[in-house]
Amino acid sequence: MSARKHTALPKARILIEALPWLTRHHGKTIVIKFGGNAMVDDQLKAAFAQDVVFLRHAGLRPVVVHGGGPQISAQLDRLGLESEFKAGLRVTTPEAMDVVRMVLAGQVQRELVGLLNQHGALAVGLTGEDGHTMTATQRFAEIDGEQVDIGRVGEVTDIDTGVIRTLLDDGRIPVVSSIARSADDGHVYNVNADTAAAALAAALGAETLMVLTDVEGLYADWPHSDEVVSQLTADELEKLLPELSSGMVPKMEGCLYAVRNGVATARVIDGRVPHSILLEIFTDEGIGTMVLPEPATRPQTTQPKEPEQ
Repeated sequence: MSARKHTALPKARILIEALPWLTRHHGKTIVIKFGGNAMVDDQLKAAFAQDVVFLRHAGLRPVVVHGGGPQISAQLDRLGLESEFKAGLRVTTPEAMDVVRMVLAGQVQRELVGLLNQHGALAVGLTGEDGHTMTATQRFAEIDGEQVDIGRVGEVTDIDTGVIRTLLDDGRIPVVSSIARSADDGHVYNVNADTAAAALAAALGAETLMVLTDVEGLYADWPHSDEVVSQLTADELEKLLPELSSGMVPKMEGCLYAVRNGVATARVIDGRVPHSILLEIFTDEGIGTMVLPEPATRPQTTQPKEPEQ
């Protein structure tokens, strides 16, 4: 056999391994929360864009939701405005909210849309304000059992999926900034991107919620062990929540909300690994941590990590 055929065969095997997953996920909606190192490293950003475009051409319907904590902090610093956090949430004054809105919709979103559109006229950017996609109410921080006002920080109260479904039906890739307007006071609020992605995944009846983060997944016994839990149920996850680090809590709460509200699987994966999305969806082993609904409530489309042979 020629050397050329030797190098081509592994590629064919990889494609064949992906076939059951391509069949299983065809036509399904997948919501991806873009964040962590994948958002600030140029090579990881490019790989992320390639993965999302691959999903679209493979017959899936990807939706991207993003925040932009590092970029917001950097812009506030440039403007001489302090970045203050209480109970893990950014204190967002009206002045800071103007910066949040500008950075998310005018910087982070535009860059991501541009990267996706290098591969064709695919991506369309919008915020939670557009088409009333997300409606929010003010969220308070809880400190020592008391509710503390932290400004324009919002909690999603309603999702209107009309605009996003129209874009998906047109073959587009919606890229959603996690800001929303309140129906009560008319203010615009900064919404945690993890919880926004979970709410949107549930409202869309997505097959999968995928959250990119800067760790390998959910650790079984951190910091005593770096063993990653590959799969667990909603009830098992709920029991673990009080023990998790503050940074992981909104991600895992989002996963829990998603699978308890109709999403077939929720996954936390390492965004520091190039092409982690494709590795998770289209390989038998997968990477990261998968959260499943309880068996009694599990959608019929839910499948185990390894396809039957």
